[in-house]
Amino acid sequence: MINFSAARAQLRNHTLTLPDLAEACLSAIRNKNPEVNAFVSVDEESVRKQANDIQKKIDTNRAGRLAGSVIGIKDVICEKGKKTTCASAILKNFESVYDATVIEKLRKEDALLIGRLNMDEFAMGSSSENTIYGAVKNPTDPSCVAGGSSGGSAAAVAAGMCNTALGSDTGGSIRQPASYCGVVGVKPTYGRVSRYGLVAYASSFDCIGPLANNVTDAAEILSVISGQDPRDNTSASWEVPDYTSSLEKNNGRLNVGVPEEYFGDGLDDEVRDIIDSVLDSLEKENKIERIPVNLPHTKYGIATYYILATAEASSNLARFDGIRYGHRADIRDVQKELRLEREAIENKIKIANSVQKEALIEELASGDSSLIRLYKKSRTEGFGREVKRRIILGTYVLSAGYYDAYYAKAQKVRRLIKEDFDRVFDKVDVVVSPTAPTPAFKLGSNLDDPVQMYLNDIYTTTANLAGICGISVPAGTHSENQLPVGIQFVADKFNEEKVLKAGFMVENLIST
Repeated sequence: MINFSAARAQLRNHTLTLPDLAEACLSAIRNKNPEVNAFVSVDEESVRKQANDIQKKIDTNRAGRLAGSVIGIKDVICEKGKKTTCASAILKNFESVYDATVIEKLRKEDALLIGRLNMDEFAMGSSSENTIYGAVKNPTDPSCVAGGSSGGSAAAVAAGMCNTALGSDTGGSIRQPASYCGVVGVKPTYGRVSRYGLVAYASSFDCIGPLANNVTDAAEILSVISGQDPRDNTSASWEVPDYTSSLEKNNGRLNVGVPEEYFGDGLDDEVRDIIDSVLDSLEKENKIERIPVNLPHTKYGIATYYILATAEASSNLARFDGIRYGHRADIRDVQKELRLEREAIENKIKIANSVQKEALIEELASGDSSLIRLYKKSRTEGFGREVKRRIILGTYVLSAGYYDAYYAKAQKVRRLIKEDFDRVFDKVDVVVSPTAPTPAFKLGSNLDDPVQMYLNDIYTTTANLAGICGISVPAGTHSENQLPVGIQFVADKFNEEKVLKAGFMVENLIST
């Protein structure tokens, strides 16, 4: 698949037409998607119409800066007239009535939106296996996961079914699948990109960002989708630089912080060697200076993240009740259940002694109403196992008896983690780490071990806790089936130029 930058150049010199590029992508989807399972829906008629309309603009020199970008959209971002299911049965027939801000911006600059991408249900997962559409498979080795929750986005780009994609990152859900699939993934600073039209998982963590074949393409998409949005009160008013131009201009050396906490136990030895080799080479070329740093509260990152994110999830997902929109259980089944339960209790009352009767009558009086049972049944049928697990955990940590012990304490640790980064960024430009502790793992291997699954996010969650920006770029391949390995750089808030620059250095190093 031709990358976006190359496609744009060929479109401008008329050696390629967008309808031809669109047909190549549609052909790739037909051939590869049955195995990879990255796309959940593609409207070929709409794709061809978009391609023809944009080509007319190209022919008259009126095309926007993203003409040539064939972009897949994670199925958690609202797109008018398209199903936005979040890979969940509870929204399987929900059709969005408006465009997310990022979709409006992409359309304005003539990106071609090719289809909806598979993901972990409601963006809750690290493998894109928790989905009503079936697991996304890694294009390098289909027996392995693509990562999550933006696994469909990463796999689609890696497999050449589109040349760019949008994902969302709550605790590493862009960067980790980018690492597993061997593509570039950028998590912007919290507030840099509008969340309007993004179905919320954890509102104080969620970020929309690009995935692409190279840093330049990711920077171009990021330049377009960034900026303040009056419809999103959390979007920031900071000026948005032209990230692509910054890559071309900025050639100075970077001070790279190397935290000992990110290179200790649990990290695959070969992943460590790959990262060390990249850093050694960059230092020999005088591109970087490595500076040892400490992030002492990193060890609490996973626990803090999963307490706070699940708490926000339990609140955000309360709206999916089967009444206003989404899946609704059959009211006749609900009424039948209640009738049978009532009859069973009444039969027990007939043969019970006086003490038992009193308890049974109280049970009968306190039973569910039809409405409450409809809520319960709709949510039970609609939500998958991982979403239920996180709702229960989030409700628990927010409950009156445990709020101070868990949620309030986690908020304090979140502040400490941010302060760790603040101190480090006084001394360095970026902090480096592996993106994930191992290459992509086998499908199904962690589904019954949620703790092990959560630990795949060990290097990514702290950036979301601190609200800073990060990038994952390919650093090499692992001897195990030649699976990709990613290197991650994070920088202080609104310093996307620095992580893009670091990623660009690695990309140039690997490509030579």
